[in-house]
Amino acid sequence: MRKERQAIQDPSADSQLFKQRAAVGFVVVVLCFILIVFNQYHLQIEMHDHYVTRADGNRIKLIPQPPNRGLIYDRNGVLLAENRPIHSVELVPEQVKDIKATVAELAKLIEITPEQQDEFLKEVRHHRRFASIAVKEHLTDQEVAIIAVNQHRFPGVTLEARLTRHYPYGDLFTHAIGYIGKINAKELDKLDADGVSANYAASRDIGKIGMERFYESQLHGQVGFEQVEVNNRGRVIRVLNSQPATSGDDLILSVDISLQQKAKELLGENRGAIVAMDPRDGAVLAFYSNPSYDPNLFVHGISGKNYRELLNSPDRPLVNRVTQGVYPPASTIKPLMAILGLENGTVTEQTRIPDPGFYKLPNYSRAYRDHIKWGHGWVDVYTAITKSCDTYFYDLAVKLGIDKISVYMKQFGFGSRTGIDVLEESQGLMPSKEWKRARHKQSWFPGDTVSLGIGQSYWTITPMQLALATAVMINNGAKPTPHMGRFFRNVQQDTNLTAPMEQVVEVKNPKNWDIAREAMRQTVMVQGGTGYNAFKGISYSAAGKTGTAQVINMAQNQKYNAAALKEIHRDNAMFIGYAPAENPSILVTVAVENVGGGGSNAAPIARKMMDHYFTRQSAAGAQP
Repeated sequence: MRKERQAIQDPSADSQLFKQRAAVGFVVVVLCFILIVFNQYHLQIEMHDHYVTRADGNRIKLIPQPPNRGLIYDRNGVLLAENRPIHSVELVPEQVKDIKATVAELAKLIEITPEQQDEFLKEVRHHRRFASIAVKEHLTDQEVAIIAVNQHRFPGVTLEARLTRHYPYGDLFTHAIGYIGKINAKELDKLDADGVSANYAASRDIGKIGMERFYESQLHGQVGFEQVEVNNRGRVIRVLNSQPATSGDDLILSVDISLQQKAKELLGENRGAIVAMDPRDGAVLAFYSNPSYDPNLFVHGISGKNYRELLNSPDRPLVNRVTQGVYPPASTIKPLMAILGLENGTVTEQTRIPDPGFYKLPNYSRAYRDHIKWGHGWVDVYTAITKSCDTYFYDLAVKLGIDKISVYMKQFGFGSRTGIDVLEESQGLMPSKEWKRARHKQSWFPGDTVSLGIGQSYWTITPMQLALATAVMINNGAKPTPHMGRFFRNVQQDTNLTAPMEQVVEVKNPKNWDIAREAMRQTVMVQGGTGYNAFKGISYSAAGKTGTAQVINMAQNQKYNAAALKEIHRDNAMFIGYAPAENPSILVTVAVENVGGGGSNAAPIARKMMDHYFTRQSAAGAQP
């Protein structure tokens, strides 16, 4: 029986299968088409701004433009801090494969010392990788030409021209104006924390000390930008948009360069400080600390060797002696002690005490010596100040007590910063019982109070504090804020920096101010006063107080012999004075270290400063 063959094809079934597959394929095609359309919509419509931004990021760059730093002038318009053009070879870290090797190759073309290379590599670690960093600044014309010819060999390396700070008078204004320097990692973190880092996107420098630091925000200015189109090699094709940087405001000082130069001349080789101020508003006319140093060394990065020399110098040139130098005030505070005694009723204008040349505490054998071995005889408040009688003020201090002295003197600003427009300022020390107990774990002894009466013991001041306290006395208890910045100037307006005075000391009897000031006038204007010889023959009236501050304690019976002491152990010369005595327009504080004799060494300097001031005033008045 023959088997039937099964049909190989079923046209009907094949047709049905084809239709099913065609339907599925069509659905898949439609779905894919829908997906493509949706994706195109998403990319071109919904994500348009995002991808345009990314595309522009590849061809458009925003280049920050640094602002010009504000200039600084003295009160007469003399330029004290300027901006000068320099050339530098720079490197953008993210554009350089091997930074160390690149710097080494550059060092074969121009002189880049190993120390400079190390400093640069340190700086790279602390800065943003997209920011350009100077490998070497202040290139000579020859170095500029060498880099320009070889620049094609160094991707990411550029030759730049920019403005940098220069101080034409060198060390004359270092402690007043200060200087700028490269922004370090700590300062960068602070700028970020303060939310102003964007304003420094194109800046490399920042104020380090002095007024450059104090007025940084006003001097720096506002960053600008250029929006540029670049090709695939990063070269600029065209500028699309720009917003110019806004220059910092110019700062005009109250300081007079002529008085500043006179202060430097008068101090000579001596260590010390001179500050001259207008007591009527606190405007500083001269602010000089000696020795000083050239601030231009720091602007472009001082070498390790030069910095170590400054840091290790026994003369301590880095210390601003006007606001950081702390000295015993010595007899310069006797007029203020007298006012306290008069106000407290401890003494009167007529009170007289005998001065045998020493003072002894009741039931104590130690004698506290007067600077005149045989004493001054019977002494009242005028004689005590004019002749600087120590015995009178030993006795007055003991009768007043440390508590009253400490509280009262703090009202004049002792033990506090003055608020002058530099941040490098010491508080000095106005001691108290509580301070000694906390600091030395000791009680306050009667002998401590005795020495406090003549500005010794633990009491220390800065020359600026002494000037301010004297200004308070001149103004009947009103305190001006000392300032070197007179006003800021820009194209729109001037901004005055003088603050109003504040009443800080109240008195029961206003005549007590007059008594102290009259005694100070007699100190320099009447024969026998401790400042008379220094001011003899002046053409104006003046007032002042001399002081000779002990640096080391002397034994009770030991005689002071400067020649037998090391220089650093010799007495400091102090003086505070003002003129004209009736209506002062200048107040001068002088501190000279280790020269002894305030009347013979500090007072003549103050007199010459005043002579110079009034001579210039007369010359200015004579001009049409």
